[in-house]
Amino acid sequence: MTYKAIVLDLDGTLTNNKKEITPKTREALLSAQRNGMRVILASGRPTYGIRPLADELQIGQQGGYVMAYNGGCVTQWDNKAIIFNQTLNADLVPILYRAAKEDSRHFEILTYQGEGIAATDISNEYVRHEAFINKMPLTQYDDFVHQVQYPINKCLIVGDPTPLALLERHLAQTLQGQCSVYRSADFFLECVPLGIDKAASLARLLPTLGLTREEIIAVGDGHNDISMIEYAGLGVAMANAADATKAKADYITRSNEEDGVAHVLQKFCGVE
Repeated sequence: MTYKAIVLDLDGTLTNNKKEITPKTREALLSAQRNGMRVILASGRPTYGIRPLADELQIGQQGGYVMAYNGGCVTQWDNKAIIFNQTLNADLVPILYRAAKEDSRHFEILTYQGEGIAATDISNEYVRHEAFINKMPLTQYDDFVHQVQYPINKCLIVGDPTPLALLERHLAQTLQGQCSVYRSADFFLECVPLGIDKAASLARLLPTLGLTREEIIAVGDGHNDISMIEYAGLGVAMANAADATKAKADYITRSNEEDGVAHVLQKFCGVE
């Protein structure tokens, strides 16, 4: 099979633990694009938080796309045209807020406003980690539900992994048929419009590209990458991926600290 596009998660996949693309991985992706391969960046990050990496990889010059908010917003990167955008029902925000803040386990909730992040506690370690990942400033919203400027693409509930996993199950049941909830990391719970995931957005995008699912490689490490790993012709999990993600992959590559993405391009696409 000749693969014609590679879909990449960012954190824990494309970037190392410093949230940087290593020189080897960068050069492999630039070389792949020069050979005609399209690069699609697929992340739970907002579009603004993906921008620096998309520009670093020059995907705008090579027909690349950005799938932000776990696929909730898809952008053609050369002209920044939004080809798909699904926003979160505003009526769900108070429900998500109460689930986070009225619980004794002290979760926090955040969303994205323009080029910044609005959160219920900007001193929280997980909130600050999300700001670090995206290189976006934080603003404290003490009246979160009423201060949020709608529409928004998602909310993110953050907290310690064990109680957050319990909250995930609770919300998945109580909001079934209203929105989708799943973790992108052990401490991040994504709350997105119903049916939004990376595979669903890939299925929407591929006809625009004239490609089939068999012609794409999808690489990821998190729970929210499972759908696209299962969907793609070649689904790849990083060595540092969650066990559940590895179990669904066709191939397990090296870790994000060992240029796992570059290894995939070398092994399956002949990129040197």
